[in-house]
Amino acid sequence: MNIPASNLPTVAIVGGGFAGMNVAKKLIKLQAFQVVLIDKRNYHTFQPLLYQVSTSSLEPDSIAYPLRKLITEKKNAFFRLAEVTSIDTEHTKIFSDIGELAYDYLILATGSKTNFFGNEAVENNAMCMKTIPHALNIRSLILENLEQATITKDKKTRERLLNFVIAGAGPTGVELSGAIAEVRNNIIPKDYPDIDISEMKIHLLEGLDRVLPPMSEKSSAKAERFLKDLGVQIHLNTMVQDYDGKLVKTNTDESFETETFIWSAGVTGAPVQGLKAEALVERANRYKVNVFNQIEGYENVFAIGDIALMQSEKYPKGHPMVAQPAIQQGKHLAKNLERILKNEKLEPFDYFDKGTMATIGRNKAVVDLKKSTFGGFFAWFIWMFVHLWFLVGFRNRIVTFFNWTYSYINFDRAARLIVRPFKLHKEKMEDLE
Repeated sequence: MNIPASNLPTVAIVGGGFAGMNVAKKLIKLQAFQVVLIDKRNYHTFQPLLYQVSTSSLEPDSIAYPLRKLITEKKNAFFRLAEVTSIDTEHTKIFSDIGELAYDYLILATGSKTNFFGNEAVENNAMCMKTIPHALNIRSLILENLEQATITKDKKTRERLLNFVIAGAGPTGVELSGAIAEVRNNIIPKDYPDIDISEMKIHLLEGLDRVLPPMSEKSSAKAERFLKDLGVQIHLNTMVQDYDGKLVKTNTDESFETETFIWSAGVTGAPVQGLKAEALVERANRYKVNVFNQIEGYENVFAIGDIALMQSEKYPKGHPMVAQPAIQQGKHLAKNLERILKNEKLEPFDYFDKGTMATIGRNKAVVDLKKSTFGGFFAWFIWMFVHLWFLVGFRNRIVTFFNWTYSYINFDRAARLIVRPFKLHKEKMEDLE
C-alpha cells in the first residue's frame, strides 16, 4: 500500500462511513498514531439522504464528502482507495486488492449491505438503495419509466410503468414513498402533462402490522396518516415472495405488476474474511464485541458501527444499525485508543439515544424522543435541522439548504436528470453494494 514506516503505532481503519470517519478524525487530531483509512470509494456517503438523490431533490455531491479531505496536510495520516479482502490476525496484516498492510490496531467499520433474506429472485431483479450509485440508478429508472409511459400506447404496459412498489416500511421505505408521492403530486403535472397522475400508483409493503416498526405506535399512526394523505397505498402484513422483473408476488392474494420495485426491507452486516468463526454472529453478519468494541477473542481488533454487535440487557440484539451509534462508537473508541497509549483503564461504551425521526414529505415528519412524540411541521423542521447539522462539510450544508429552500418555495425538484441511463446497462451491472 506504499505506507511509510513510522515510529508511531499504526491504526488501520477499514470503512469510511459514519463510524470509520469519526474515529479517523479523532485519531488524526491526536497525532499519536499513524492512521491509515481504507475504503473502496473515495468519499463518505450521508446515507440518510440517499432517498433525496433517488427522487431528484439533491445531486449526489450534496451528500458525499471526499475522504482525502480528512487527511489533508497531516503527515501521519493516509487514505487508500482499496477493498480489503482478508485479515491475518496472527501476523497482524490486512490484505487488499492493492497490497497488504501491517497494523498495530485494526478497526473494522465496514458497515452493512442490503439484506434480501435469501430471496435470489428479488436480489437479481429489485432495486436497492445503500449507495450513491444505487440512488442514481433509481433516479434514472423512475425518470426513464415516466418518459416511456408518455409514448406507450399499450394500457397494461403503461400501468406497469406507472406502478411504483416499495418493500419495507421502515424509515427508508416511508421516506422514499413520501418523496415519490410528492413527485407525482407536484412534478408530474408540470413536466408530464400527457400523464394522468391518477394512473400513477405508489404501493408500500410491510411484513409487520404497522409502518415504522422501530418507532412508537403514535408515530407509526401519524406516519401512516401522512402517507395516505399523499396518496400512498399501504399494505401491512404483506411479505414479498417473488419478483421476476415485472410481477411482485406476496404472501397474500395481492400481486403487483411494476417496472419499478425498490427493496428497503432490511440490512445485514458486511464482514471481512479472516477472523475466528465464533467472532461472527452469522444470523446478523455482525462481529460480537465487548463494551470496549473489541471483537471477541482479540485485544487489538475492534469493530464499530453497523458491523458491531454489542449486546446488553437494554439492547439484546445490539444497537440499532443507524448513524448515531456509529458516530458515538467512533468517537469513543478514539478516546479508548488514547487511553491504551497512556496505560489507562478503558472506558465502556454507553450509547446515548437521541431519539428517532422520519420525514414523510413537505411539512410532514414524526419524531420520537425519550419522553415525547410529536409530528407535523415542527417535527419536519427538527428533522431538517438535524440532518443539515450532521452533513459533513460546510459546502454540503449550504448546497443542501439552498436546494431544500428552492424546492419548498417552488414545489420543484431541480435534479431531474438522466445522467447515467440505467436500463441500457442493466444486464451488465456489477454489484454496487
